[in-house]
Amino acid sequence: MRATLIYGRGDVRVEDVPDPAIVEPTDAVVRVTRACVCGSDLHRYRGMDPVEEGLRIGHEFMGVVEDTGADVRGVKRGDVVLVPFLWADNTCEFCRDGLHGSCRNGGRWAVGGLDGGQGEAARVPQADGTLIKLPVGADDALVPSIMSLSDVLPTGHHAAFTAGVGKGSTVAVIGDGAVGLCAVLSAARLGAERIVLLGRHRARTDLGRRFGATDVVPARGAEAVAAVRELTGGDGAPHVLECVGNSEAFETALGGVRDGGTISRVGVPQYAQARLDFDVFMRNITITGGVAPARQYIPELLSEVLDGTITPGDVFDLTVPLDDISEGFRAMNDRTALKVLVRP
Repeated sequence: MRATLIYGRGDVRVEDVPDPAIVEPTDAVVRVTRACVCGSDLHRYRGMDPVEEGLRIGHEFMGVVEDTGADVRGVKRGDVVLVPFLWADNTCEFCRDGLHGSCRNGGRWAVGGLDGGQGEAARVPQADGTLIKLPVGADDALVPSIMSLSDVLPTGHHAAFTAGVGKGSTVAVIGDGAVGLCAVLSAARLGAERIVLLGRHRARTDLGRRFGATDVVPARGAEAVAAVRELTGGDGAPHVLECVGNSEAFETALGGVRDGGTISRVGVPQYAQARLDFDVFMRNITITGGVAPARQYIPELLSEVLDGTITPGDVFDLTVPLDDISEGFRAMNDRTALKVLVRP
């Protein structure tokens, strides 16, 4: 089959790789019908994570079940399924506590010889715990919104949920990428009254307003902090959702959060150290977030996608065939595309 490999900075190739097959009785093989390029995929594309040789890549996908192991009971051949960005058994004590990233029997895609999502097919471990059977066809009009459930919408929801956003909340969202926009949507669906979106790309912030942002701050650093504080009566926002993952964004979050407020970090961190000094300590700020348990959130979010309550698929503004996925990476890297959908 054909699949995407990354060889380093700006070097993405589609090559022939071995076809996936059942290895464990809990496995399934899924023919991929849609995949995505994630903002975190750009870390290797930009050379931030060195690559010594070609590595499989991709962790957001959906498809049709082609084969199942002897112990798989929840899905069968021909079922259309969504695949979360982590695989998990969904039964261990960590999964039951909503910590699917810590699943005793789970893991990440394209690690340890496992297939990535940006290919024609993939072996799915722990199929019963990982796969979500869909009540729509593989080419349904809702597919873009369903695809957002693989990663970006649950991650945005995780930001809002762990920050304690609720009815009447005032929220600041840092970042106008797909996760940041999904955090805006999530804050709105949880009842936030005021949502300040920090972003500088007009097409994206316009979508953010459609998703529920009440204010837009097209600034960074100290200027952004000052604007957030001005919009919130001088004190800062009680709930800050950091959806970028770099140290500048975290500093902006520290500057823009109200004393006693909460910062939720869901942007994949690109830094090893952060300021948590005495001044931060004295402000009684809660710092939370982390990797989203997408498998836990998907059923609730899927129901609102299916009934049209939310349309998170609007974050996709470019679709490319698998053989042209390098163009999708380039478009996201150059910010000419917000979120890329891939059709194998």
